[in-house]
Amino acid sequence: MEDNKRVVARAIVEVINGGDLDAVDQLYAPEIAAAAREWVAPFRAAFPDVRMDTVALVAEGDTVVGHFRCSGTHTGPWMGRPPTGRAFRDVREVYWFTVRDGRIAEWWGLEDNDDRRRQLRHPATPP
Repeated sequence: MEDNKRVVARAIVEVINGGDLDAVDQLYAPEIAAAAREWVAPFRAAFPDVRMDTVALVAEGDTVVGHFRCSGTHTGPWMGRPPTGRAFRDVREVYWFTVRDGRIAEWWGLEDNDDRRRQLRHPATPP
């Protein structure tokens, strides 16, 4: 279980925070590597200084659950919205990862995008 947590921790540090999309091939199973890149690349393009801080990683069998706090500055398009130049801080995220044979084989998660949108919204923009 500790090895599984290390795989997830590396994915956060190297891929999400570091933007190393080549590391995806080492950390994600081949059948989901392309999907991982398609998820990470546009988010990093929108928030190139993104930083996910790990609050907790809990492992049970081949499952790792991570609680994260995410911050970044909106300098590229995101979810159909033009860049605002504004930053979001400490948005909560929780992800479930399945790790098999030393690689992430599945993942899904919950992000507080309402909080992210509120923080990115220009003060004069209605909700």
